[in-house]
Amino acid sequence: MAGSDKGRDVRIGSVTGGAVGIGDHNTVSVTNNQGVAADPAQAELLAAVQTLRADLARFVASDRTAGLDAELVAAEEEIAASGAASPGRLARLRDALALAGTTVATLASGVAVAESVTALLGG
Repeated sequence: MAGSDKGRDVRIGSVTGGAVGIGDHNTVSVTNNQGVAADPAQAELLAAVQTLRADLARFVASDRTAGLDAELVAAEEEIAASGAASPGRLARLRDALALAGTTVATLASGVAVAESVTALLGG
């Protein structure tokens, strides 16, 4: 059977973190399951959240910073799971930033998170 693919074996042991297409006329789709936001504004928020969490780790924890850190963790997890923080999550994060007060307002990372949240909430 000249020109036929019958009888040919293809064996793939393992594929991790990539995409593979075999044969003619195939399409390869890559899904976003690595915790990376597809929306640039959400990606910017994620980066700012991670930076603020690292900055907060240098402070003595208080009820206010602990509450903020919990909201930062929840936002980071939501963005990683779905690619975006929901409006409700953004509102809770905004409130936690306000409660943390001047501690966060003096940090560039705190300002970056606040600006990202404000932009994503539309004002």
